[in-house]
Amino acid sequence: MDKNVLIQYVEMKEEIKDLRRRIHENERELAKLENMIVTDSVTRGKRGKKPLGTVKITGRPTTAINTKRNSLKKRNKKLIALEEELLELTNQAEEYIETIPKSELRIMFRFYFLDGMSYPKAADQMNQRFPKRRIKYTDENIKKRIQRYFENVPQCPDEKC
Repeated sequence: MDKNVLIQYVEMKEEIKDLRRRIHENERELAKLENMIVTDSVTRGKRGKKPLGTVKITGRPTTAINTKRNSLKKRNKKLIALEEELLELTNQAEEYIETIPKSELRIMFRFYFLDGMSYPKAADQMNQRFPKRRIKYTDENIKKRIQRYFENVPQCPDEKC
């Protein structure tokens, strides 16, 4: 297990967020279509060159509604599958973080990767957790410590890279 698990986890969370946004947008469009009534004027026919008259036709755009419903169903199924995959990745990411020897680093990793906090927010949380620390945490401090950890830890400890 290596840092790719953490990267995949963060990317998967963003993909799910994007899919939820698309589903919400699709539901809004579907609601508009279901409330919409379409009206059109057509000619009845012609006698020679003169039309016999026009007729006003009204109805709902059923084809568009069915297309949106099918699209929504597919996206909901995909969302369920992605959420299940995200749960597995969450477990793998937590297992990877638990292998980090220092408790302080584990907390930083949880804030940054699992909770999705930015470096400044993670620094604020670390300062709240450790208020008596002589040197306060900063966003650069958090960023550098995470980078150094990845530089110093081999990515495949069981095998030769």
